[in-house]
Amino acid sequence: MNYAKLLAAGALSVLAAACSQPDTTAGAGSEQADAPRVVNVYSARHYRSDAAIYAAFTEQTGIEVNLIEASGDQLIERVRADGPRSPADVIITVDAARLHRAEEAGLFAQSDFAGFTPEIADNLIDPDGYWIAIAKRARVLAYSNQRVQPDEVSTYEDLADPRWEGRICVRESGNAYNQSLLASMVARLGEAEAEAWAAGIVANMARPPQGGDITQIIGVAAGDCDIAITNHYYYLLMQNSGEAANRAAAEAVTLFFPNQETSGAHVNISGAGIAVNAPHPEEARALIAFFLSDEAQRMFAEMTNEIPVVEGVEWENERLDAVMPFVADSRNVSELGDHNATAQRIFDRVGWQ
Repeated sequence: MNYAKLLAAGALSVLAAACSQPDTTAGAGSEQADAPRVVNVYSARHYRSDAAIYAAFTEQTGIEVNLIEASGDQLIERVRADGPRSPADVIITVDAARLHRAEEAGLFAQSDFAGFTPEIADNLIDPDGYWIAIAKRARVLAYSNQRVQPDEVSTYEDLADPRWEGRICVRESGNAYNQSLLASMVARLGEAEAEAWAAGIVANMARPPQGGDITQIIGVAAGDCDIAITNHYYYLLMQNSGEAANRAAAEAVTLFFPNQETSGAHVNISGAGIAVNAPHPEEARALIAFFLSDEAQRMFAEMTNEIPVVEGVEWENERLDAVMPFVADSRNVSELGDHNATAQRIFDRVGWQ
């Protein structure tokens, strides 16, 4: 597939969308029979795979994509503030907790996503049908090849042990991925044990929380810490980086998927839902179905190192192949949103900045 061509087409589509307001008149049922079909996408994702997917979708269906991008919380607030006048057809955000917030704000229409494909696990679909996962990412560990032995690491719970004192690098508590990781601990262990774990992490930090996931991996490689919590695809991104320093940092660490003998590695998602006031619901449904096609799922794997949500999809990405397969937590990801507020309170109580 010519991804470069699709990316160029996607960039033109985004540019066109940025120069105009989303079209709320054209589409299925429009009185303007000769008007192009459109779908207005409000997305918190900023990945090159998505531009290629939108271009491929338009090429195959003739439906034009108007793209509005913002951070997850800004996106939710914008659609909420617009109310019934919102032109949003599809809302896409990263992290199950943000999907939960959008659902709680009444931004999604209920849909029969289970009928889209039989090859997607039930735990990746909202039980009430408000959203569905389109790509997965695992929150894992990266440890020093020189200062940590493989048999020293087994589970997330291990990191709270005092033997890791002064050895852990991790992002701030405001990071959605850390919030969802702790929320998964609340769901699995209960609030008291999850709080004890979080307090243990704080006690074992090598430095105050700072930077992004790549910053944590660089910290391990530089000797600032011995182990870090990170999303898997940042490590793979560093392996393929055009910067020698990033490649060297990735070579200095080992990526490890915890809890393989117990609950499975924690998995978070990007997800999509049809807006409750979507002016083009048929086009919205068509786009989400396309996200779950083999073609789009392959783009996620090959272009952003994300893990497809549809079983049996084949891709060409040796880096991703090297960390697959793994045992993932089978808990419904909607529970991450259910326990997000509790996780935030725990962070505050234990002093996780």
